[in-house]
Amino acid sequence: MGSTQKKHAQKRRHTRASLPTKLLILTLLVAIGWQLHSLHGQVESAQERKELLAAQVEAKTQENDALAADIAEGPTPEKMQDIAREELGWVAPGEYVFYNRNN
Repeated sequence: MGSTQKKHAQKRRHTRASLPTKLLILTLLVAIGWQLHSLHGQVESAQERKELLAAQVEAKTQENDALAADIAEGPTPEKMQDIAREELGWVAPGEYVFYNRNN
């Protein structure tokens, strides 16, 4: 056999991975796939949480703006009366309050 024939014979030979090597690669691929699936779920959960918190921030911002406007306007008799009614349960003289106990 000549040296060129040996070189061609070496090029034609393909080394094949053994069964344990194939199983190891398959196991690693499955583990990576599982991790990616798990991370995808975590990302979706974090995105939902982010949207919920953004909505809460928006609501609090609107509430703060309304309170700032009230502060800037200053105390008015109407505001004082509303606070007395809502927070202290006061009623005006001659006024009747009806409570619905069905709720």
